[in-house]
Amino acid sequence: MSTLIASLPMVSATDALAQNPDAIYSTYETYNGSDLEMTLNASGTHFRLWSPSAQAVRLKIYPTGRNSASEQTIEMTRDKNGTWTAGIPQKLYGKFYTFQILHNGKWLDETPGVWAKAVGINGNRGAIIDFAATNPEGWDNDKGPSIKNINDAVIYEMHHRDFSMHPSSGIASKGKFLALTEHGTTNPKGDKTGIDHLKELGVTHVHILPSYDYNSVDEANLPANTYNWGYDPQNYNAPEGSYSTNPANPSTRVSEMKEMVKALHDAGIGVVMDVVYNHTAENDGSNFSLTAPGYYYRHRPDGSYSDASGCGNETASERQQMRNFIVNSVKYWAKEYHIDGFRFDLMAIHDTTTMNEVARELKKINPDIFVYGEGWTAGDSPLPVAQRALKDNVSAMPQIAVFSDDIRDAIKGHYTDETDRGFATGKPGLEETVKIGIVGATAHPQVDYSKGNNSKAPYALSPTQVINYVSCHDDLTLTDKLAKSLPEESVADRQRAAKLAQTHGSFI
Repeated sequence: MSTLIASLPMVSATDALAQNPDAIYSTYETYNGSDLEMTLNASGTHFRLWSPSAQAVRLKIYPTGRNSASEQTIEMTRDKNGTWTAGIPQKLYGKFYTFQILHNGKWLDETPGVWAKAVGINGNRGAIIDFAATNPEGWDNDKGPSIKNINDAVIYEMHHRDFSMHPSSGIASKGKFLALTEHGTTNPKGDKTGIDHLKELGVTHVHILPSYDYNSVDEANLPANTYNWGYDPQNYNAPEGSYSTNPANPSTRVSEMKEMVKALHDAGIGVVMDVVYNHTAENDGSNFSLTAPGYYYRHRPDGSYSDASGCGNETASERQQMRNFIVNSVKYWAKEYHIDGFRFDLMAIHDTTTMNEVARELKKINPDIFVYGEGWTAGDSPLPVAQRALKDNVSAMPQIAVFSDDIRDAIKGHYTDETDRGFATGKPGLEETVKIGIVGATAHPQVDYSKGNNSKAPYALSPTQVINYVSCHDDLTLTDKLAKSLPEESVADRQRAAKLAQTHGSFI
């Protein structure tokens, strides 16, 4: 027997890199220690920055969060696994810090790094605070409601500013974390508002829209800002300053967010945090790019940013340091802020391995914690389809749930056409798609998937892997959709349609 060996052209390392500009990042050493990027102990304040491609790194110490010159500039020392270290033999409480790296012969802009847990105004400098001093009374015994199955959750999506900002809300801390700590508030008609309204709704959890420090609101000039959803991440591990009563005080935003969480827990309501690890607000100017240029993102063959998020870039969860970051970040929020669940924005930009590790590690902290997300992307990605955390791949993620766009579009009409009617508004032919939602996209003898609109086959192993919803922040809410699709109907008729729609959803 003879063997035929084909003659293949040799591919140089330069050619391989040209075909895949991200190949170089697989050669980087990674670091998953618990001391990134600033820690304190009895011996002082310690810094460790992961920046494997840096030629040099500077640490700068500041007296304030902005508009001040640095008090110290320290040259950091290259250490193990791509990290750089520096130490100061004092506890620098009340001080601020930044890192600056030399990359390809150029000093990049200063950054608080990717792991800043407290920041100054507008998040440009990391802050050194005593986290134990930010805990509200009774924090050690605080915990959310027990929920053994995600099926039992009734989730209310809530934007901090929207929920309390109206002049008639009766709430003093309008637009702030503390709005949800106020009891006994009513509108001029005597209707309950705030946390008391949430309690009377009977929801088990609130899904708070992004609450980490985001980019586009000027925290130094809040009266000039009116609205932002928060889907423009800047500092993933510090609370957003515009939701605090004093954005300039790094401890205030931390303590007030904890007070909000505890107030909701005391009311029997869990807190689900909306997390947006799939992209950053900035490209070259992001904290990711300013610490490890290129590494945290996927790129096209020409070197430009890939954009499955539709926001200018997409992160690379399959790379070990990014995976470590996502997993350790959610663990931090669960431990430090007692968060009860996480909703992943555009979850399919992430890979299934990362999402499974997220769920596994969170369950170790709190067995009742749950994770769900959008099982789709906003554009194509270099990540192979089989590896994406898509709704069609949810069977590979047993402890993860996905939004059901099946029941969403079937109940109230397709999201792309505001006048399109759905099952609840009298459009025929949607019965099987509604049933797909009712059985949680599992195989069922009474469901004909061939007649499904969005899905033609079951994709979930269990109903616990599907979140049914009819009114959520993307596109028209249920009320607005009914107004557009039933323009000639009375308010009473629309209310009847709304009641029918909501009997099918666990997400309000």
